Amino acid sequence: MAIEHFSSLKEHLSEQVIGQHALVENLLIALLANGHLIVEGPPGLAKTRAVNALADGVEADFHRIQFTPDLLPADLTGTDIYRPEDGTFVFQSGPLFRNLVLADEINRAPAKVQSALLEAMAEGQVTVGRNTYQLPELFLVMATQNPIEQEGTYPLPEAQLDRFLMHIEIDYPDAASELEILRLNRGEAINKNKKQLSQISQQDIFSAREQVLSIHMAPAIEQYIVDLIMATRQPEKYDDKLKNWLAYGASPRATIALDRCSRARAWLHGRDFVGPEDVQAVFHNVLRHRILLTYQAEAEGINSNQLLDHILSLVAVA
Repeated sequence: MAIEHFSSLKEHLSEQVIGQHALVENLLIALLANGHLIVEGPPGLAKTRAVNALADGVEADFHRIQFTPDLLPADLTGTDIYRPEDGTFVFQSGPLFRNLVLADEINRAPAKVQSALLEAMAEGQVTVGRNTYQLPELFLVMATQNPIEQEGTYPLPEAQLDRFLMHIEIDYPDAASELEILRLNRGEAINKNKKQLSQISQQDIFSAREQVLSIHMAPAIEQYIVDLIMATRQPEKYDDKLKNWLAYGASPRATIALDRCSRARAWLHGRDFVGPEDVQAVFHNVLRHRILLTYQAEAEGINSNQLLDHILSLVAVA
């Protein structure tokens, strides 16, 4: 699979999702690293549009699920339907049996729904009654959260957050990007014909994933990744600030995610090796949702991004 095809897809996404370069790149990293991502940002920042644009450029099915307090697990997984003509039950699959799934405002749904989604994300399958059904091989969940309105929301359990490859934070675009958005929207309203895009096949995506995993990573970079993760678990070895700010560190899933995302970023940038800059570029997105801060950190006004900045300043490349 040539990098040029993914470069064209990245260019297409950047044209459709203006001013959100980090979201575009991390969508592609998640696709290449075979992981799910959670995106947090105010409404109207093209989160749905981004996944739609990705689906246009990939040979894949897309479905958007609006998470609400009255949502049921069967609304995601599907359910057994009785057919009188056959005198039997037949399974009717739900929206999780798509390749790209947008879980909009994921924290508005109750625990039973989160449990069904957790099985899909972790195991690539859903269970209905006594039967288990496999999901498509290409399966990516992009969940969204609104940081502004928190009434009527259910905080996601740590076990589920840990299943997300990355947690992306996005903010409003700048003035120049806002002007581009205005003109793009007007142009689309006038000319409703979508630009034809050469789609990347699923087999090409699987091939690209193999190339990503085979990229060279020097032992020093591997050690750097491990050292960064260990700094979240043994902060007392670095300094008192880190020790007082960190309540819980990251799991081994964070190590694996940091490795895969670093490889995917290096591949997207046309290199056949992983450098420290690749690890540092994805570090915040991989770790942001996997660490817990102490009350002292919150009292001092320290957020997870500042804590992760501090870790990067403490841990040197081996």
